[in-house]
Amino acid sequence: MNADLDLALRLADTADAIALPRFRAADLRVTRKPDRTPVTDADLATEEALRALIAAERPDDDVLGEEGGGEVPTVGRSWVLDPIDGTKNFSRGMPAWASLIALTDGGVPVVGVASAPALGRRWWAARGLGAWTTDVPGGEPRAIAVSGVGGIGDAYLSTTDLRTFAEQGRLDRYLALVDAVWETRAFGDFWQHCLVAEGVVDIAVDAAANPWDLAALVPILTEAGGRLTDLTGADTFAGGDGVSSNGVLHVEALGFVGR
Repeated sequence: MNADLDLALRLADTADAIALPRFRAADLRVTRKPDRTPVTDADLATEEALRALIAAERPDDDVLGEEGGGEVPTVGRSWVLDPIDGTKNFSRGMPAWASLIALTDGGVPVVGVASAPALGRRWWAARGLGAWTTDVPGGEPRAIAVSGVGGIGDAYLSTTDLRTFAEQGRLDRYLALVDAVWETRAFGDFWQHCLVAEGVVDIAVDAAANPWDLAALVPILTEAGGRLTDLTGADTFAGGDGVSSNGVLHVEALGFVGR
């Protein structure tokens, strides 16, 4: 196995071991950051542990994390961490949350892991090694691939929160895409992009996203045969928003919601 992927999977094991026992804990501490988004004691403890393990095993690598900060990587090697993606779900006892771990090289994500222990699922990929998923713990890894849906009228669409489009004055653009597709749901956050990677959903749109929300998903989608860009169509996880697809539908989807 790729040594960096091995480390990323061990980082995911560490995250699971810290975050899962705090899920639905009666004494879970939830506060708000300046942007009014929630943060729990589990977010902070998980990122601290991940940073410590990276420092011990890859001391020359940089780190960008949601809670501890850092620079968006453009050169060299950098780990991009979201200790708990879906903190609102986590804090309310809803199991759709995950720890997201990415390694970038020259600003390009080359390893990605999304570990969702409360869902009993994990997804991962490394450049040239394919995309995989398993039921955790102890499940047999299986390769995943995006769907072969070729027409927008047959597409299954997901987003995170309709209100974000409304706040941006762009709700009509998303609703036009809703009208064009076969079916739509709001699975949200990391989960919808992983569902694209395994061929369950065909298009997923985030009207607003941070680098740590998307970096780990890029290798998973790419190795599964799909694509993730920002809403201008640029191949970046740091554009402030994102759309993933099976690749075939990407340009057509951007025609509705692109900026």
